[in-house]
This record gives sequence, C-alpha cells and structure tokens, in this order.
Amino acid sequence: MPEGIIIKALSGYYYVKPLKDGQIATEEEAVQCRGRGILKKRGIAPLVGDRILYMLTENGEGMVDELLPRESELIRPQVANVKLAVLLFSVREPDMNLNLLDKFLVHIEHSGLDTLIVLTKQDLAEDDGRATEAVKALYEQIGYEVLVTSSLNGSGADELKQRLAGIISVFSGQSGVGKSTLLNRLVPGLELETGEISLRLGRGRHTTRHVELMDIGNGGFVADTPGFSQLDFLELGVDELSECFREFAPYAEKCKFRGCSHLHEPGCKVIEAWKSGDIADSRYDHYKLFFNEMKDKKRRY
Repeated sequence: MPEGIIIKALSGYYYVKPLKDGQIATEEEAVQCRGRGILKKRGIAPLVGDRILYMLTENGEGMVDELLPRESELIRPQVANVKLAVLLFSVREPDMNLNLLDKFLVHIEHSGLDTLIVLTKQDLAEDDGRATEAVKALYEQIGYEVLVTSSLNGSGADELKQRLAGIISVFSGQSGVGKSTLLNRLVPGLELETGEISLRLGRGRHTTRHVELMDIGNGGFVADTPGFSQLDFLELGVDELSECFREFAPYAEKCKFRGCSHLHEPGCKVIEAWKSGDIADSRYDHYKLFFNEMKDKKRRY
C-alpha cells in the first residue's frame, strides 16, 4: 500500500502526494482521495500534513486507509507534522501588534514547534527602522529567530527560502501582513490572491480560505493558513502559561513557592527579574493579561 502526505483538504476530499523513500514526490500529480468510513467511526480526522497509507481505486482516485503517527499537531490552524512555525507581523499597515505576537508565541510554545518571527513591510518603516530593530533585539534576546523582510524590494526572501528548505513549515500571524505576497516572491508563478489593507480597520481581508501545503523548492513545503486575528486559550491550562514564556524559565524554578503564579507571591523570582529589567515590560504585562483572560474563559466555559 503506497505512502503519501496530504497537501490539501477541501470539500471532503484529501489531495495526496506520494512519498518515495520518505521524501515527497514533487514531480507526481496529487491523488484525490476520500477518507475510509472506519476513520470517521473512530473519530479520526486526517489533517493537511498527515502521512498516510492509501489505496488507489478503479476511477484513478484513492482512499485514505490509515494515518501514520504524527510528529506534531497544531489545533489552530489544523496542520500535522510541521517542523517550524513562521509568524509574520508587519512593521506598518497594520501596525506592529506585540500583544498578538506574544499570544501566537504562547500557542506555538505550547505546541512544541520551533519558531521563526518574520517582520514584514520594512520598506514602510517611518523611523529608519529603529522600532523594528528594537523588536528584533527584544525577541532575539529571549531566544527566538527573527528575520526582517520587505516584499517590495525582496530583502530577506532568499534567506527565508534557505531557512525553509527540506521541512514543512506553517505560515501564520497577523492578518494583512503580506503572507500571500511573500509566498508569491518565494515561489515565482504561484500567484496567490492578495488582499488590500483597510487603513480604517488596520487589518486585511482574509484571502486564504483553506490550509494547503505549497512546494517552495529545495524540499521545503509551506502551509499557508487562513488568516485570523484572535486566538483563545481553551486548550491551554492556566498553570501551563508561564512555561510558554521561555525567558521565565531560569527564574521560575527558583521561586519560593511551588506552583507560583508570578503575579503576587512573595519570593517570586520572575517578578524580581521583571522589576530589575531582565524581563521586558511588554512580555510581563502580556503574561498578566493572558493569565486573567484564561481565568475568565475557564469560569465561563
């Protein structure tokens, strides 16, 4: 039975690329497949990125027979076996939103994926890039990879394409930041639909309507995902939140009380680190904001 990977899921069909020696056979056409009924009965839903066993049917289509073990799984967006999360946030139009960036980072940290932060539209910066460099320095100090790009002049595109070689990555982030424009530059001829920015609302129209793996060359595939402007914390326990702020870790283990919330306890080393400037104000403020948001949501649900 052949092995393949789901590159697109749409209207009840799964589009499967064959795997040869563990590598995606990019030169072969995708096989349109249905899921076997037993999968639905077992409550198993195939995802884009899933490695599967499938069988060909007489009409040239296929049937997803079995899902192979997943290395990773994202809940929002729903993608399996991703190695790297690429979070795109714009310098301008829409303005940089560190609250939303930190919320995305919490979810990615919880998923266990590696993260690359890509700051787009550097050509629109109004202060000679000083604010962009400050954001870049902040997150690099925490331990994240940060890349600055401009789809207008193409800066950063070659470096990004090299970073994505040989892996499946997921593109996500702030709406209207130019995900489709950047992908069009990475893959000439791709011609993804791009959306205009609403200056009044400060966000873009959602132009991507389904999750799909796109071949960007050099063995790299990108999941371009539907844009969304907010996330919830329902799948994350409030006691797990501080673990998703990676710069808290060396201090949290030295807190006086086990299970410290890092909000008001005496002897909290995280609070001490924040007060001494070793943890950025924005990061600690967002931690408190997310903590309270999670507590409120848990009470409501």
